[in-house]
Amino acid sequence: MIRIAAALIVDGADRVLLVRKRGTTRFMQAGGKIEASESPEAAVVRELEEEVGLRVNPWALDYLGRFTALAANEDGHEVDAEVFFLAVDAEAAPAAEIEEMVWVSCEDALDLSLAPLTRDILLPLLVARLASGDVAPRHKALS
Repeated sequence: MIRIAAALIVDGADRVLLVRKRGTTRFMQAGGKIEASESPEAAVVRELEEEVGLRVNPWALDYLGRFTALAANEDGHEVDAEVFFLAVDAEAAPAAEIEEMVWVSCEDALDLSLAPLTRDILLPLLVARLASGDVAPRHKALS
């Protein structure tokens, strides 16, 4: 079991941010492993800055829940994911181990090779949230 924190991020056009790590083929949410001394919130804030250059306040995160799914890049493993929703009005750019980053509609995301957590749990959750109009205020990245 791999314990991670991830962010389901949308922009002003209700597009979702997906990333693909170097040497992999599947797109997923930005995020990563939670360090032994970190809270899930601290881990996702750290990962967002490292992976896509977004500096966010922990209070801007809306906790969605804890989910498990097959790991995308580690055969025979599962992820135990603490997931947060974040609506942003900020620029992001791939960094660290991120080889590719895309902003896509939920519909267009289904044309990509997706991590099981993204495909089976998070995108359906996002579709339902957007349909209900439950989108938090857009947050600008910290300078």
